[in-house]
Amino acid sequence: MIKPWFCEIVRGKGAFALLALRLVAGPAFILHGSGKIMHAFAWMGPSSPVPAWLQGLAAFAEFGGGIAILIGFLTPIAAMGIACNMLVAMFMVHIPHGDPFVSKVGGHSWEPAADYLAIMIVFILRGAGSISLDALVFGKMKKS
Repeated sequence: MIKPWFCEIVRGKGAFALLALRLVAGPAFILHGSGKIMHAFAWMGPSSPVPAWLQGLAAFAEFGGGIAILIGFLTPIAAMGIACNMLVAMFMVHIPHGDPFVSKVGGHSWEPAADYLAIMIVFILRGAGSISLDALVFGKMKKS
């Protein structure tokens, strides 16, 4: 069931490039999600139109997904959750409430969300690379 999520494992220089992305994006999402996971079902506040269960999914996608991205485990699945969060952040918050190209002090630029979305698309399409738990665990599945 999990096998279709994993493409051919990237090796060599590409694996180091994916590792570099994971070492930046993983901790960033652990930090983004750490405050949310503490109040997973209410982090947007009591007047939020977003249902509590969706707030919980978003918090888990960022915090748990950040851990998964960092260690390279179930990477395409974790990246899909984070990509969904970035799309929602871009279209519900950043684009409607701010300058779409330049972040003003305290502004809502969509650039960081778009950057993270692009990184997550790489992980969805190429996986975590050979320097990951995915390669260790699922690399053997590919050979059979």
